[in-house]
Amino acid sequence: MANQYKVIFILPTGERKEIMADEGDNLLEVAHHNHINLEGACESALACSTCHVVVKDGWFNKLDEASEKEEDLLDYAFGLTSTSRLGCQIIVGPETDGIIVEVPRATRNMMVS
Repeated sequence: MANQYKVIFILPTGERKEIMADEGDNLLEVAHHNHINLEGACESALACSTCHVVVKDGWFNKLDEASEKEEDLLDYAFGLTSTSRLGCQIIVGPETDGIIVEVPRATRNMMVS
């Protein structure tokens, strides 16, 4: 069995959902496994921005830097902030234990190739 780490999603309603997630899963997968409405139109292929999340409470600087491709896709995200990331690019592990991310209230579904 994989190690598990805590992930906290803040839903558009303001509700907090604390989840124990498997090491190696990305936050899009964690959301889908736990019935959290995070679209992920490209299914983690890094071709859209529909799994956009806002990283909260000092966690942003603890993550690896976003790739140039991720940064380009974030330009299409609804409600972009300085701590926005794509959920499919944040991998659960010991360094993310307790991470808090906010799910935006809407998405822009624009596929980019």
